[in-house]
Amino acid sequence: MRIAVAGATGNIGALTVAALERDGQDVVRISRSLGVDLSTGDGLDHALAGVDAVIDVTSGPATGHAEAVAYFGTTTRNLLAAGERAGVRHHVLLSIVGIDRVEGTAHYAGKREQERLVAAGPLPWTIVPATQFHDFAAMVASWTERDGVATIAPLLVQPIAPQDVADILAEIAPGGPQGRYADVAGPEPQDLVDMARRTNETRGHVVRLVPTWSAVFGPAMAGTVLLPGEGARIAPTTFDEWLVGQRADHTSGGGSIAELRSA
Repeated sequence: MRIAVAGATGNIGALTVAALERDGQDVVRISRSLGVDLSTGDGLDHALAGVDAVIDVTSGPATGHAEAVAYFGTTTRNLLAAGERAGVRHHVLLSIVGIDRVEGTAHYAGKREQERLVAAGPLPWTIVPATQFHDFAAMVASWTERDGVATIAPLLVQPIAPQDVADILAEIAPGGPQGRYADVAGPEPQDLVDMARRTNETRGHVVRLVPTWSAVFGPAMAGTVLLPGEGARIAPTTFDEWLVGQRADHTSGGGSIAELRSA
């Protein structure tokens, strides 16, 4: 099949492209850096010519509530309209577990708008809600780090390996539309503060973490809000196993905090 990946140069996008190519699919990469602008629609018709399925793993800029909704709304409308013109038969959207249970978070508001447009749109669709990624904790801590100190909320999450997400998307896209897919999560619940501490230690990054609900995320996200629901699909890679890979990357001089796709 000919499958387009929107957001192909990001962390999840690049892994999804590699997973699709590993499975023998013909992949079209969609990214602003590659000459396709989802915000304006420039280059989309050419990129989607002959495409059977689209996987949307795009992220948005860190903005306010209204800006996030406008950004995701515009890019999703453009992608759906171009897909309809091209005769795309399956639109797959990567979303986030729990966004319907949390108000006040701009990124979640944008993702809810994205889900709404896909579900009401002209293309057969599958929405895949995933939990936070394994690299999420260290990323969140990096947002507030000043002079070796970072604040971070003590969230309970059930993180998933980015590679597992990419593999699942590559599996789903060639098939038929499934509507809202089961929640996708990693094998074990984790405390976000402990995850950040262990990730930073593995990467050799020294920072003192201060748990607080006055940081980026508030108490509306406490408890089981971000955990997967019943019937979730549990991916195999544990946080400990992922950390082993981070340790290898650090030892070899590679590795970096990947972009946010699940916050």
